[in-house]
Amino acid sequence: MVIDKESPLPIYYQIQESLKEKIKSGELRPGDKIPSEHELCEQFNVSRMTIRQAINNLVKESYLYRKRGIGTFVQQPKVEQRLQGLTSFTEDMEARGLTPTSILISFEVVESKKSVADALAIEEGTPVYRIHRSRLANGEPIALEWAYIPVTLMPHLTESVVHRSLYNYVEKELGLTLGRATQTIEAALATEVEEKWLEVESGDPVLIVEQCSYLTENQPLELVKCVYRADRYKFITNIERTDNTSPM
Repeated sequence: MVIDKESPLPIYYQIQESLKEKIKSGELRPGDKIPSEHELCEQFNVSRMTIRQAINNLVKESYLYRKRGIGTFVQQPKVEQRLQGLTSFTEDMEARGLTPTSILISFEVVESKKSVADALAIEEGTPVYRIHRSRLANGEPIALEWAYIPVTLMPHLTESVVHRSLYNYVEKELGLTLGRATQTIEAALATEVEEKWLEVESGDPVLIVEQCSYLTENQPLELVKCVYRADRYKFITNIERTDNTSPM
C-alpha cells in the first residue's frame, strides 16, 4: 500500500487499515507473524512512532497480539456465543467447528457457602461438588470455570464424567431435563490465577459470567462462575424494541 500523505486521514490510520485489510482478506492468517516495527517503518517510509500507534490500535481491537521478546502476531478470530438457548461449552465449541477440551484442576466435595447455597436453594453447609476446570478450544485456553452442584442431585458423579459434557450426562444418563438459566456478565481484570490458566498478562481484561441453570421443575442444577478471555470471546444477543407507546 502507498501512503497518501495528502489525505486528511492520519498516516497511522491508513497503515492500520492496510494491515487490517490483509488480515480480513486472508493474506495475513491467524498465527502469522507480522513484519517488525523497523521493517514496517522502511516499507511505509514513516516513523516508528507512527507504526507503533497503528499496531497498538490493532492490538486493542484484537486483530493482533504481542509475544514479549518474540514479535507481533495475527490474532485468532474471537469465539462468538449467542445469548440464546441453554447450551454447554462443549456444544458451543463444536457448533463453531472447534475441538473442546478441559483440564480438570480440582474435583472435590465441600460444604456450600451461603452465596452458593442461596443460588442452589439448599441449606448452607449442604455438600456440593466444586469443579474447577480450564476450558480450551483447539488447545487454546478460553475460559476458567468453577461449578457447584448439589451432591444429592448426582450422587455418583465422577471425574471421568466431568471430563466430558456435563449436560450430556444430565440429560442422557440421568434422564433429567434442563429448562432455563439466568446469567450475569461483567468486566474485570485478570487475577494471578487467571493469568496462569488463561495465559494472559497481569491486568488484561476478562469477562466474568455467572450462571445458574435449572431443571424443568425449576430446581437449581448448578451454579457456574466462568472467567473468559476478553480478547478471545464475545457474546452476541438480539434485542427487539418493545412497544412503549401509550394513548394520548
